[in-house]
Amino acid sequence: MADRYLSFAGTAPGRFLTRRLGLPQPVRLRRWSPGQPTLQGRLLHLTAGRSDLDLAPRLARWGLDLDLVTARSGLDTEPGTGTGTESAVAVVLDATGVRDVETLAEVHAALHPVVRSVAASGRIVVLGTAPDPADHHQAAAQQGLEGFVRSLGKEIGRGRTVNLVRLAPRTGDPAPRTGDADARSAESTFRFLLSPRSAYVSGQVIELGDGEAGAPEDWGRPLAGRTALVTGAARGIGAAVAATLARDGARVVCLDVPAAGDDLAAVAERLGGTVLPLDITARDAGARIADALPEGLDVLVHNAGITRDRRLVNMPAERWSPVLDVNLASVLRTTDALLTGGTLRAGGRVVATASIAGIAGNAGQTNYAASKAGIVGLVRSLGPRALSEYGVTVNAVAPGFIETRMTAAVPLFIREAGRRMNSLAQGGLPVDVAETTAWFASPGSGAVNGQVVRVCGQSLLGA
Repeated sequence: MADRYLSFAGTAPGRFLTRRLGLPQPVRLRRWSPGQPTLQGRLLHLTAGRSDLDLAPRLARWGLDLDLVTARSGLDTEPGTGTGTESAVAVVLDATGVRDVETLAEVHAALHPVVRSVAASGRIVVLGTAPDPADHHQAAAQQGLEGFVRSLGKEIGRGRTVNLVRLAPRTGDPAPRTGDADARSAESTFRFLLSPRSAYVSGQVIELGDGEAGAPEDWGRPLAGRTALVTGAARGIGAAVAATLARDGARVVCLDVPAAGDDLAAVAERLGGTVLPLDITARDAGARIADALPEGLDVLVHNAGITRDRRLVNMPAERWSPVLDVNLASVLRTTDALLTGGTLRAGGRVVATASIAGIAGNAGQTNYAASKAGIVGLVRSLGPRALSEYGVTVNAVAPGFIETRMTAAVPLFIREAGRRMNSLAQGGLPVDVAETTAWFASPGSGAVNGQVVRVCGQSLLGA
């Protein structure tokens, strides 16, 4: 269903009225398209504190289609690069050297002069390190970056996003990671966050671990030569995920219940993919997937899900159990089977679908929220072990209000509240979830593991 308020707010009378009445002022987001796959314009690279990273040359070589300008802060630039207050489409602030309250003040000094001039649908990425348990001053300052980023995301407006990328300690080493190798591990994440693909991702904290980040031969088709299985692929978010993975070069296997066979076949035919009609809750689903993929699997996307909403006092067991079985138990069973059986190859990716309902809760959805919170627990527990034992990463997307047939059926006022109660003041699209899934699935995202990233426009619920 079209968002008429968003369309109206983009007109001259709409802008005037929304400003006068203090109403949300959403702008149409710039998303990926074949004609505009990247952001184009000026990338301003700033620094707060003393950094050990050699980030500027990396940013220059990553092929972001952005004109790099390096400066100490928004008021200073290197000779010949222009003034720091010129409009930028993206800003990267290296705050890995922020270790105390004094250097935390440099974050303000760097960004204060330029925030207002960042282009509509622009990007701000702050790079920090993990809080150091042995240095409470550093830990306080680095944790301060999280509050700063989440708050800036809620006030910046005009479709702009703000995210924090945190270099986590290496396994067995409590010291925060620094150095050129860590800049390399961040490439896939920066390519995602500094692009139209991340249009509905804001206010997020993404930790990079010590997994191997192998650069694909072609960043335009990073999944070329890889096989991806998407459950619940017949419609909605699942169909968008399958299409996005296929766009990125994957051979896609589309799985859904046999009753959705016609829609499933249409999606697979459109993408040049393969159909696998299967009830994912079947106890032998893992074995049947393995039989269908004798050469193995590189990307497993758990998207299938159902709702059976009712307040707990009115919820019989027959409304509780199916939701937990589809949304959580089937994910656990099939993931275990495909990992231990060797179907998921080394370098593989598991991407599950959580929800902000599992993070913040939602009245009438104790069953659904329990299942989606369970996905968060699965990812945080299994991610480190799957990487060390099988060479596979495990992550989750947590969608907020996404424009689907299900949300179109929600009563008008509830639907409008869902759309506006986020920093971008609009609902997301299925492709927003798909783009985040594709980033997790990339061979360049080996350092992204055990993460739950909300695709919710920075919902005002659940932080």
